[in-house]
Amino acid sequence: MVLKTFGWSFAVTALGLVAAVLYGGWEGFGVVAILSILEISLSFDNAVVNAGILKKMNAFWQRIFLTIGVLIAVFGMRLVFPVVIVAISAKMGPIEAVDLALNNKDHYQELVTDAHPAIAAFGGMFLLMIFLDFIFEDRDIKWLAWLERPLAKLGKVDMLSVCIALVVLLVTAFTFATHAHQHGGAHADKAQTVLISGIAGLITYMVVGGLSGYFENKLEEDEEREEEAERSGGTGSPVKLAGQAAFFMFLYLEVLDASFSFDGVIGAFAITNDIVLMALGLGIGAMYVRSLTVYLVRQGTLDDYVYLEHGAHYAIGALAVILMVTIQYEIHEIITGLVGVLLIGWSFLSSVRRNRALAAAEGKAQGSDEKTEVSSGV
Repeated sequence: MVLKTFGWSFAVTALGLVAAVLYGGWEGFGVVAILSILEISLSFDNAVVNAGILKKMNAFWQRIFLTIGVLIAVFGMRLVFPVVIVAISAKMGPIEAVDLALNNKDHYQELVTDAHPAIAAFGGMFLLMIFLDFIFEDRDIKWLAWLERPLAKLGKVDMLSVCIALVVLLVTAFTFATHAHQHGGAHADKAQTVLISGIAGLITYMVVGGLSGYFENKLEEDEEREEEAERSGGTGSPVKLAGQAAFFMFLYLEVLDASFSFDGVIGAFAITNDIVLMALGLGIGAMYVRSLTVYLVRQGTLDDYVYLEHGAHYAIGALAVILMVTIQYEIHEIITGLVGVLLIGWSFLSSVRRNRALAAAEGKAQGSDEKTEVSSGV
């Protein structure tokens, strides 16, 4: 079952790591491995959400998502999007950006490094909004209850996430500008760029979130209409509505994929500026996310490890902070990569302990019931 589900991912991993060694040596191997783990850890909640929706779709639409959807996710967002970022930030055409990345790495490195404050501000704000909206939502299952309970109460304040994100952006831009002026003003003009890029990241998140909300509401409306049609004994309407619901499910999944791929793509710039290593690492990670989605659907084990989604979002929050800090200070790539892995591992172990505790409690309850029955029989 595992080999059947993850077979293509294993194959892509082997080919990708070999290509990384041939391209960048063992250092390239390490970078690609870290990027793959980062992509998987950041996108685990994406796989969980995808699986929850995908299991409602018929076999045809599942195949569409797992073929066309994967092509869009891997080649569109993981390969094309980084080129677009470089092209926009460096103010050049996409073909010129690709040629520069492949044939003049030193100059490409200079351009990307020069544009890093804008890239980090855009990505940091996007990731920060994902994290804030998660921790301010009141959830039935809480991982770090001592922290999540008071935050859920604060989350009842409208637009609190946006306000906090804007305050963080203003403080970051002001600090960056002050530091630049104190050290000769070489980057003073980029403080405005940081501010604009951060606002662009915030707007991007709000647009993606708005579209996702629209498609989700559309799905709920279609499902309600289908249930009403079935209760009234109709025959033609439910089939049509089911098709519409499946189509909007597919669109909704693609919007979700795009939104979650932003964190991996943007976060990759905190690991490496090499577009080839970036594409290899993110491509491998995207394949595992696809396989994990299929595995969760087929096994029906979405609720087994309930804290993993929490751990993934805390990893997103940590990465957002790291990106904002790297606007002014350098942070080693290994630290950036390991933070997400450690948070995911911690949440996984917490989930395992929770499952064991529940199983033990259930066992005690059953034992108590059996003793009661024996006592009653006597």
